[in-house]
Amino acid sequence: MIPRSPLDDPENAAHAWARYKRLMRFMLGVTLAVVIIAIALLYRSNGFVSIHFYIATAIGISFAMLLMSALMGLVFLSSGTGHDDAIIDPLKDADDTAREDGEP
Repeated sequence: MIPRSPLDDPENAAHAWARYKRLMRFMLGVTLAVVIIAIALLYRSNGFVSIHFYIATAIGISFAMLLMSALMGLVFLSSGTGHDDAIIDPLKDADDTAREDGEP
């Protein structure tokens, strides 16, 4: 039988997703600050090159940071709620048998 995940409980899931959304809002603010600083530093060192250069830089930094934030947030959500522990590990018995036999 498949064990129940803590995220199956609506109250627990609502708390976890609220924490995830709060993390993403915070990271959106950090991303905006980093983009503004990066654009300012690029303008200061290079002057006005092309508007496309600054747009591409802003989009690239934003995409990379927000994607990293979303994926790491999901890792934290999964681990912090105990969802990772609610799996069936078919290799667990094989690992225990191997350790008893003296294999590393």
